[in-house]
Amino acid sequence: MLLPGLLAAGIGSLVFLGLDALTGLGVSSLALPGLPGFERPDFAQFGWAIVIGLLAAGAGTAVRRLALLVRPHVEGRIVLAAPVLGITVAGLAITYTALTGRAATDVLFSGEASLGPMLQGAAGYSVPALLLLLACKGIGYGLCLAGFRGGPVFPAIFLGAAGGVAISHLPGLPLVAGVAMGIGAMGVVMLRLPMTAVLLATLLLFSDGLAVMPLVIVSVVVAHVMAARLSPPPPVIPAG
Repeated sequence: MLLPGLLAAGIGSLVFLGLDALTGLGVSSLALPGLPGFERPDFAQFGWAIVIGLLAAGAGTAVRRLALLVRPHVEGRIVLAAPVLGITVAGLAITYTALTGRAATDVLFSGEASLGPMLQGAAGYSVPALLLLLACKGIGYGLCLAGFRGGPVFPAIFLGAAGGVAISHLPGLPLVAGVAMGIGAMGVVMLRLPMTAVLLATLLLFSDGLAVMPLVIVSVVVAHVMAARLSPPPPVIPAG
């Protein structure tokens, strides 16, 4: 199972690097600029890692269950149902903007382009605004999973980062640690890939990635185990 992914990664790298006389698209980085430094974790932050893992498991499971609940009503009537879902997501974005004054792009789209500006301006987000953002984007994420095509990676990363920013307002949790643990925990709940979740959080945090990695690992393990516990049991196939 790993070999096709490894081959695809090599081909994807050539697209950016180029081959022989063919120029590539140019090397890009996932690292988020402008974040404060992080030296080393402490005992309190490991306690927060457990809390963030539990919260991410609950939030991610709710998003997945919403998608599974809505999807049967969308299948077979996609032409009618997809516009309804789109209007609903637009309503969530409008509600968020009207109540917070923030850009609707925080709720719309994957979050890849909005992640950096949101973290750089984290001090300007109040806790109620972040909680409303989590609710609106989480519901929109679940609806889009049910009726639209697209990747689940960056919406999960954005939700985890926004949750980490919100929790970092509490004592004993720096912004960088909260964001990293939120990204890793929500990533593993939605992707079910623990190593990938840790790797994504490390790459996004760049120079702070290695220092915060022990915290990310704890939050990812807790979230992964709890999400598996909250998932419905697999259907029993009768013998024969």
